Amino acid sequence: MNSTLLEPTAAQERRTTRSRVPQAALLIVFLVVYFGSLFSVPLLDDADATHAEAAREMLVRGDYVTLHINGVRYLEKAPLPYWLVAFSYRIFGVNEFATHLPIALGVLLLGVLAFAWGRRAFGDRAGTYAALFVFTAAGVYLFTRIMIPESILSLLIAASFYFFLTGLEDARAWRWYAGYACVALAVLTKGLVALVFVAVPAAGYLLITGEWRRWREFRLLSGIALLFAIAAPWHILAGIRNPRFFWFYFVNEHFLRFLGKRYPADYNKLPASLYWLLHLVWLFPWSLYLPTLIRNVRRDFRRGRFEKNLRYDNVASRATVFSARTRLLCWIWAGVVLLFFAFSTNQEYYTFPAYFSLLLLLADAVAENEQRASAWLSWCTVAVALLTTAASAALIAGLWQSRHLPYVADIGTVLSHNMAEDTLSMSHALDLSAASFAALRLPAILAAIALALAPVVSLVLRIRKKHYAATWTVAAGIAVLLVAAHIAFIRFGTYLSSKSLAEDIAAQARPTDRVMIYGDQAYGSSLLFYLRRPIELVNGRTTSMWFGSTYPDAPKIYLDDAGLLQAWNGLGRVFLFVPAYEKSRVDALLPNKYVFAERSGKFVYTNQSPVASESSEPARGTSQMILPPAWNR
Repeated sequence: MNSTLLEPTAAQERRTTRSRVPQAALLIVFLVVYFGSLFSVPLLDDADATHAEAAREMLVRGDYVTLHINGVRYLEKAPLPYWLVAFSYRIFGVNEFATHLPIALGVLLLGVLAFAWGRRAFGDRAGTYAALFVFTAAGVYLFTRIMIPESILSLLIAASFYFFLTGLEDARAWRWYAGYACVALAVLTKGLVALVFVAVPAAGYLLITGEWRRWREFRLLSGIALLFAIAAPWHILAGIRNPRFFWFYFVNEHFLRFLGKRYPADYNKLPASLYWLLHLVWLFPWSLYLPTLIRNVRRDFRRGRFEKNLRYDNVASRATVFSARTRLLCWIWAGVVLLFFAFSTNQEYYTFPAYFSLLLLLADAVAENEQRASAWLSWCTVAVALLTTAASAALIAGLWQSRHLPYVADIGTVLSHNMAEDTLSMSHALDLSAASFAALRLPAILAAIALALAPVVSLVLRIRKKHYAATWTVAAGIAVLLVAAHIAFIRFGTYLSSKSLAEDIAAQARPTDRVMIYGDQAYGSSLLFYLRRPIELVNGRTTSMWFGSTYPDAPKIYLDDAGLLQAWNGLGRVFLFVPAYEKSRVDALLPNKYVFAERSGKFVYTNQSPVASESSEPARGTSQMILPPAWNR
């Protein structure tokens, strides 16, 4: 045989090189948007630091069954995310990077899966777009800034569906078992709701397509046995080691939470109109291409393609069948998740598992309309350009209004906020004021430029029929926008995190001193992570700290006002963290106190005069004595 036949031709090498360019570009987008943001933002109060502390205490205690926070049993959550973060701590140390690395890797793998699935179902361009949309969708970015398991859960659910669909196609046993394993890991990530989000869409798909008749191929008995073998041991051990765990975890945290009757009642429900409309924000900018997707669906139903392409006996191409089946499964999958939380209590990020399926459908629609040079695509691009230009103008107006205002390092002092009312995860977006733009000039300028230029350039490219470049231009602009959002996020650090207050306390606190939080621990949970010492809670037997407090081995960290007064008037030194919404109550309760430090309306009081420390900077803490009114006269 001629050896030259075994060598790749120049044309083949060029095609291979071109095929790797989108993959390299996707990796660059991920690194710029996600990896670069792992190092510079402190852990936030509430869920972020609370979950990180649970993983840290897991590592310190060596107890990988029962989670603890502040030494108290924490039985609300499934363990897999905490196992991953604890493992990350063991490798990289206990820090912000190690905390958020598993979440970021979940996004990366979600993009890899989107690329592989989209390319197999809809072609190379759609596969590239699917990954690109995952990496640049606003909601995917926003809801991976904190340590919540949604990216990992979405990855496992999406992987289980991919193995399910490809298993139906080639019936290989390993695909089915991989799918069951992914479902089991999803249960260990989020609980039984993961089982609902896989089983219900899969059942609906099988009923619609008639594929349920192949049930003997599904390895039901052995697959379910594998699922239980992976998911059941932790639940059984947790139940053995923690009396009443099964009631609390399955009834209170699953069934009663869905009904809105979970105790303690600390969850909300978005108004129906806001719940649905916000998904246009979470999937921005790609949600604005939704008309192309709806048009394609209407066309396929009108021509009878949708039903016909689901059956191998009516079409010649297996690829066409896989495409049609992917579309059907994605619609059912997204519909089940969205409808579930439309009835349940919800937070904005709860529907994150539906993002993948919707973005995959949008990638397919955009790629197909580009190949057909559809006018609908141009009109959608016009809508993107108009909306982003308006947003850019609003940013420029804010910058202009703040042009004479001084830069304020602590942005929390120029926000109009009441943190006690910020019960939804994105409530802080409503706290912006005109003065806050003085602290946000750099990110606001970057965002204004990205929003003004990229969509307009994309529209020009669309008009010139350069659709591939047009879509990438929008994505590049959004990537710059997300980098600007990260810079803004850093500026909000003192407002959303208590890390700097923890550093102030650590500089002077002795092992014998007592540190306390007044009210719900969530408002100062980052103190736990950064101080790494027990913190007492005054009137803090609430939310996630309630159920663990009912066990006889719970640490004696719970105080009431009388207990606080006794400690305050004793001989030992006390540091008391007070969130803004509790300040007036504490001021009335404790007339004699020193202000040790203050950030963004959050105070640390002490009952003894602070000792000057060489390691502490005067600007980072104050030592002002607050006297009773009679003493001031």
